Amino acid sequence: MTALPATLLLVALERLGELLWAKRNTARLRRRGAVEIDARGYRLFVALHLCWLGGLALTVPPATPPNRPLLLLYALLQPVRLWVMASLGRFWTTRILTLPGAPLVKTGPYRWLRHPNYLVVAAEIAVLPLAFGAVAMAVLFSLGNLALTLRRIAIEERVLAPRRGL
Repeated sequence: MTALPATLLLVALERLGELLWAKRNTARLRRRGAVEIDARGYRLFVALHLCWLGGLALTVPPATPPNRPLLLLYALLQPVRLWVMASLGRFWTTRILTLPGAPLVKTGPYRWLRHPNYLVVAAEIAVLPLAFGAVAMAVLFSLGNLALTLRRIAIEERVLAPRRGL
């Protein structure tokens, strides 16, 4: 197996594992009274990520040699992603859920940034296509991700404002 199919398989397996963890956390949070905000927006993110991986699989020739420094950069983003997820622990989901009275996480990267996961995802969406020479895909999906992320951050900020005392 060449680098592109192997990389896409690893990324797809990682994302599937994350979705399973998120599903478990989502169910647990809902049992505790959490409410989902913006289910429609969630579907857009899922579609974006599926199209991102699928687009790479369909448009980049499988034998395309990777740019190794960029592929390494993508790999180095994964521990940061795990740090974000571990910092949120049982509160980490792929959806916007609000649990009244739950504390705001202020550990890990959340000590310095309100939305570190979105920075990691933005970097991933740009870097992986660039690692295989798919510049147009990097730009297209980065712009789509930016639009969805800005919308989502605005919603999250509005939902979290009362818990921040704003």
